[in-house]
Amino acid sequence: MADAAVRSTASGGGTTGGSGRPPVPPVADNRSVFVKLRDFYNGVMVEMRKVTWPDVPQVRSATISIIIFVLLLGLFITLLDFVLQGVLIKLIPSLFAGR
Repeated sequence: MADAAVRSTASGGGTTGGSGRPPVPPVADNRSVFVKLRDFYNGVMVEMRKVTWPDVPQVRSATISIIIFVLLLGLFITLLDFVLQGVLIKLIPSLFAGR
């Protein structure tokens, strides 16, 4: 009888998320806030040392590309606004009667 109970829990019975193992309850973390903050900071510093940082020419090139893209997008939106305004004035003149 005990073997049947062991087999039923080992075969994935219950709500285990499909892994076949019972869910693991969360472990209480009794460390102080300052210890957690220090550990977080140390982890961040370890990961930041792994980052490959761009050099100055790469940053300059990316910045110029972004500025040009934003200016072109702004110009496109401005032109689109003027075109749509003209179309709406022709189609629905009562909306713009005060102009």
